[in-house]
Amino acid sequence: MNTRAFITGVSGPELNAAEREFIRAECPWGFILFKRNIETPAQVTRLINELREEAGRPDAPVLIDQEGGRVQRLGPPNWPIYPAGAVFGRLYDIDPAAGLAAARLSARLIADDLQDVGVSVDCLPLADVPVRGADAVIGERAYGTEPAKVAAIARAVTQGLEEGGVLPVLKHIPGHGRATADTHFSLPVVDTSMEELETSDFAAFRELADLPMAMTAHVVFSALDPAQPATTSATIIREVIRTLIGFQGLLMSDDVSMNALAGSISERTQALLAAGCDMVLHCNGKLEEMREVARETPELSGKALARAGRALSARKVPQPFDRIKARAELDALVNRAGAATGA
Repeated sequence: MNTRAFITGVSGPELNAAEREFIRAECPWGFILFKRNIETPAQVTRLINELREEAGRPDAPVLIDQEGGRVQRLGPPNWPIYPAGAVFGRLYDIDPAAGLAAARLSARLIADDLQDVGVSVDCLPLADVPVRGADAVIGERAYGTEPAKVAAIARAVTQGLEEGGVLPVLKHIPGHGRATADTHFSLPVVDTSMEELETSDFAAFRELADLPMAMTAHVVFSALDPAQPATTSATIIREVIRTLIGFQGLLMSDDVSMNALAGSISERTQALLAAGCDMVLHCNGKLEEMREVARETPELSGKALARAGRALSARKVPQPFDRIKARAELDALVNRAGAATGA
C-alpha cells in the first residue's frame, strides 16, 4: 500500500502493540510528537526510529511544534529554552538586522536539536498577524503586528531551519491573528472585510508562499465563507490560499481533533479533504480517532502526492555550525532587546 494522506500522533514515549499494528496497516505519511512522547534524547531517538521502522520508510517525516516561548515540546532539563517569537519582533523594532539575525540563529539552534534526535519537520514559522482584542492563543508567539515585519522575521526563521536540515511548515494559513477564541476549544469567527484581510492578515503569507508546507487555520472568515472555517472551506482554499496568497505547496490541516471543528472525526476528515487540504493532521494519539481518520483518508495520489514529494525533496543537508558560538550570539541579541525594552 502507498502512504495515506494523514499525519498521526501516538499516545506516549514508546509504541504499544496496537499502535505498531495500526502504523503497519494504515501507512500514515508522517508522525507528530508532543510532550507526552518526550522524556530524554535517547528515548526520543528510539521512538522516532521505531515509528519509521513500522512505517517501512526511513525518511518518513516526523514533525514537532518547536517554536520557542510557551510552545516548545523539547525543553529543560534535556533541551534549552528558546525565545518566543515576539522577542525577535521587539529586537527588530530596535535594529531590523539584529532582529532577523536573532530569529535565524534561534531557528538554526532549534534545527540542531531536532536533527540530533531525528525530527525532520518543524511546524514553524508563524505568519499570523495579531490585532488588539484577539485571543491570547497566538499572543507572544507572533513576530509583530505589521505584515511586512512578520514576513521578514518568518523568512529568517525559515532560513535558520533550512540551514539546519529541517523543513518548515508555515502556519496558520490564511491567518489566525484575529481569532477571538482558542481553536482547541471553540470556533472563532472573523467578521473583517475582505479588503482589510488582503492588506493585513493575508499579506504576510503572500510573501512566504514559496514554502514547501503550510498548516490551515480553523477560523471562519465571514466575508469569504460564513459557514465553514478555512480548513474545511473549498472557497477559502481555492480562492485565498491557492490563488490570492499563491501557496502551491503541501497543505495540511491543523489538528482535526480540535473542538473548533464540528462533527465526528470521520466527518471532519471527509470535509477537509473535500475542501482541498492535501493532508489530515491528527494529534491526540487516541487510537479510535486515529482509526477514524485512516478509514476516511485515501492513499496519497495526484497533486497531493506531487506536492508531498516536492516538499520532502526541498530538505537540505545541514550546513557546518558552531553551536556554542551561535548560542552566545543569540543570548547577546536577546539581552540587548530586553535591556532596550525593560523586559
